[in-house]
Amino acid sequence: MRNAMGNNTGFKVGLFGANLSSARTATIVPDRWSADWKDCLEMARIADEGGIDFLLPVGRWKGYGGATDFHGTSLETITWAAGLLAVTKRVTVFGTVHAPLFHPLIAAKQMVTADQIGQGRFALNIVAGWNEGEFEMFGIPQREHDERYVYAEEWLEVMMRAWTEPEPFDVEARYFKLRQVSGKPKPFGGTRPLIMNAGSSGVGQTFAMRNCDAFFTSMSGSRIVQSGGYLTDQQADLLDLTARRVVEIKAEATALGRQIEVYTQGQIICRPTRKEAEDYYHWANVENAEWPAIERMLELHGMTRANTPADVYEAKRMTMALSGLGGRPYVGDPDMVANDLARLANAGLRGIAFSFVNFVKDAPYFCAEVLPRLQRMGLRG
Repeated sequence: MRNAMGNNTGFKVGLFGANLSSARTATIVPDRWSADWKDCLEMARIADEGGIDFLLPVGRWKGYGGATDFHGTSLETITWAAGLLAVTKRVTVFGTVHAPLFHPLIAAKQMVTADQIGQGRFALNIVAGWNEGEFEMFGIPQREHDERYVYAEEWLEVMMRAWTEPEPFDVEARYFKLRQVSGKPKPFGGTRPLIMNAGSSGVGQTFAMRNCDAFFTSMSGSRIVQSGGYLTDQQADLLDLTARRVVEIKAEATALGRQIEVYTQGQIICRPTRKEAEDYYHWANVENAEWPAIERMLELHGMTRANTPADVYEAKRMTMALSGLGGRPYVGDPDMVANDLARLANAGLRGIAFSFVNFVKDAPYFCAEVLPRLQRMGLRG
C-alpha cells in the first residue's frame, strides 16, 4: 500500500458525500448542495488548493423522496473520481463501490484506470450494501447479512489478485469461478490504493480488520443528546469513549497481524461567530429539514410511527436531522471547530470525513481559518 493521502503524518480531513444532491444534510434550504458536475469541479479545485486531504463519495442509486428528492441526484463514484483526479494535483479521491453490484474484474479495471489518471491518488471505499430498494432496482437479491461479507471478501481477493499478480490466474471460490484472469495495467507506481470500509456490525468490523487499511466509524452517537434544539455531548466522556474505541479497533487488527487507521464522520458549520454558526445550523438542519426523506430513511431501518413509541420516534427523527444523518455536528467559530477536531486527533483518530451544507460556499472559509489553526496545534504536516 502507498502512503495514504499525500503523506504519512497529520490529522486528515476530507469532504464527504459531495457526489449527492444535498450531500449529508437533509434540508430544503435554497443553497443546499446541487451535486451537479460544475459544482463538483469547483469543490475539487477548492479542496485541492486549500489543503483538504481526500474526497469521499457515497454510493447511492436512488433518492429518499421529499420536496427535493433527497439524494435523488447522484454521480457514480468511480467515474466521478476519475473526472476529479484528472483536474486536481494532490487530493486523494475515493470511489465507493457496492461489491454485489460490480463484477470485481470490471471494478478492478475501472479503479486502475482512475488510479493511473490520478497518478496514485485513487482510493477505495468498499461497501457490502444494505438498502433493499436499491438492490431491487438492479434485480439483485440481498444476501443474508453475514453472507454479504463472505461475498465481499471473495470479491476483494479477486480484485487484489488482478491488481498484483503478473501472470494469468484461476479462481475457484464459492461465488467466483474464473479462468485465466489477467489484469493490466496494475495500479500506479507499483503500489496499491488505500482501502476503507465502514462496517458497523461485528461481522462488518471483522471484515474491515482483515482486509482494509482504514476503518470509518461514527464514534459518539451514544453520547450525543438533544438540548435546546441542538446536539451536545459531555466532552470528557466523549474523548474517553473515543480513545478506548480506537484502541480496541487497532488491537483487533493487530491480533490479525494487521494495522488499521480509524476515521470518523461529521457535519461542519463554521462561521466567524458561534451565534452565526448555531443560527445557520438550526435554520438548515431543523427549521428547513427535509422531514419526509428523514422519515423514509428511518423506515428503511425498520422504524416507523406505527411500530415505535411517539417520544422515541420523535427523538430519533430530530437526532437524524441535527446530526447530519448520524454523524456528529461541529458547529461554531473557527477556534471552536479546530478545538473539536483536535480533540478527535488527540483521542487517536486518523481523520474525519465531513459534509457542508454547500461545499463551494463553505469550504474556502474552513480551509482559510480552521486548517491553519490545526497546523499551529501541530496536528497537520
